Amino acid sequence: MRIMERETMHQQTETDESVAQLSANPVNPANAANTDPEQISGKLIGAIVAVGSLAFIGILTETVMTVLFPALMREFHVDTATVQWITTIYLLSVAATMPVSSFLKRRFRLKALFLAAVALAVIGSLIMIVAQAFPLLLVARVIQGVGSGIATPLMINIILEQSPRTKIGRLMGVGSLVITVAPAIGPTVGGAVTSILPWRAIFVIAVPLVLIAAVIGCRCIEQKVPTQPAYLSPLQLTSIVAALVGLVLALNQGGVAISALVAGGNATQSGIIAIASLVIGLGALALFALMSRRAFSPLLRLGILKDPAVLLHALAYLLLPLVAIGYGYVITNVAQLSLGASAFVAGALVLPGALVGAVCAPFGGWCYDKFGARKPILIPLGICILGPVLMLVFSMRLTPAMLAGFYFIFGLFYAIGNANVMTSGLSEVPGEFRPDGNAIFNTCLQFGGAAGTALFSTILAVAQAGSGAEGTPAFAHATAVGGAWTFATMTVICLIGWSCLALALRIRAKRNA
Repeated sequence: MRIMERETMHQQTETDESVAQLSANPVNPANAANTDPEQISGKLIGAIVAVGSLAFIGILTETVMTVLFPALMREFHVDTATVQWITTIYLLSVAATMPVSSFLKRRFRLKALFLAAVALAVIGSLIMIVAQAFPLLLVARVIQGVGSGIATPLMINIILEQSPRTKIGRLMGVGSLVITVAPAIGPTVGGAVTSILPWRAIFVIAVPLVLIAAVIGCRCIEQKVPTQPAYLSPLQLTSIVAALVGLVLALNQGGVAISALVAGGNATQSGIIAIASLVIGLGALALFALMSRRAFSPLLRLGILKDPAVLLHALAYLLLPLVAIGYGYVITNVAQLSLGASAFVAGALVLPGALVGAVCAPFGGWCYDKFGARKPILIPLGICILGPVLMLVFSMRLTPAMLAGFYFIFGLFYAIGNANVMTSGLSEVPGEFRPDGNAIFNTCLQFGGAAGTALFSTILAVAQAGSGAEGTPAFAHATAVGGAWTFATMTVICLIGWSCLALALRIRAKRNA
């Protein structure tokens, strides 16, 4: 409490100084009359496009890599367990960078952070293009992961900080469009490009796109809030990085261990890594929380989660993306391994729902601006639960068209509703602490995505174990059964997430009343 009071006094001093400056330099009434504070400026649109494009490319390459695994295994002579580190190490890098975004935003100028993310994206892509050894690919993915970990929170911070109050919902919807559509179309883009070009062409295409975004960003990104002499505690940084890396690694290796154990393989090594990572992750998280409570300038202010409305929003933002990101993985695998569809067709099944949902995300933000939070969140997210429910009901009689149709229902209404969850949650956070809330919500999103893929892949692997070789009727039936288990799990997770949001909005309504 004393920390918040001191920071509030510091900000009040800055406000008083700003008022004094305005008094000394009054605004021309003619200019003031022509300035609409609720109008979205062209520079703000350009800044969102530039940073959003950078975040989009980073998230897209994350999901594209899953389609490239067979080609990478052949070229670099590695097995499945090894090649999966391409994705795992990227997720670890992003997860470790997200919590630092609040400190970076307070300490450095927005344009400097943007250019740093651009440089990391370009360097990582160039290494991917020329690398002839598998360890170099891992180094490139670490560099790209750090760049994505900077770009995504930066986009949200710009929207929250510079958007007109009556337009913040629809602009957050645009930000949600970037986060939602990129992982959904990744497999389709990867399959289409690699069917006619070498896999390195994906990164050759990415470099000029990043450079174009850099030019737009340099022209449009503006600094509206002055930087602060924030202090970065090495011990806090080490503990939060160890916590997130440990938890993500525990989920990943836990899924590998369970799959190997059920299949009758050797799960000793992955099991030991999973348990050790879980212990380290939980211990480091507890240490970080303790230090944050006692620090004058914490790296991440976890105290905002003491508000139950904020906590419930963050929990929902962890659970619902867990389903959304894992959904694409499940559909593509069920389509190929149970229904016999090709890789390209399987990837294309998620495309209609992903694209239409992404386009409609700003509409969800417009509804938030016009009607408030309750209806634009609870109604579409309640309807989107029909997607996994219908998948479950027809799980043993699915066709590719049904997979695409049921995912369309989920993708459309999920994008409309989920675009407003972070906006609604951060509206309960004081303005000076919103960068911390942004970092927490984005970390929940990234962790939820990693957890969803690990959870659903493990469920499918358990169902497939002992059912013969891939391509046999027994294996196809086992995959369909695993799909049914997965869709049931998705339904339960969606219901829990929806209930958290309903309770959070009820708490807010009572508080306002």
